[in-house]
Amino acid sequence: MGPVKQYSHPALKNVTLAVVMQALADPCRLAIVRTLLSARGRELSCTEIPLQVGKATRSHHFDVLREAGLITSRGEGTKCLTSLRRRDLERRFPGLLKLIGRGGA
Repeated sequence: MGPVKQYSHPALKNVTLAVVMQALADPCRLAIVRTLLSARGRELSCTEIPLQVGKATRSHHFDVLREAGLITSRGEGTKCLTSLRRRDLERRFPGLLKLIGRGGA
């Protein structure tokens, strides 16, 4: 087994609302965030999030969300565990997660 993959995560102070909204504009990425919201802080492996897309597309969606500051990921063995940056997002964009969770847009 090779080294565990390391992920970079932006400081949320450098992330704009426009970048976040652009990331959430895709239905697959919105579904990922809503699934993570319903996990209530629990980390999920990417395979626990149901998406009807190929592996490369799935990986791309997670990359976009990570770069937009919405999620955090860490490698554990052969898995990638992901969670929502709930506290950081609530501080930076108050009310956004509640709106996403309600399905409002």
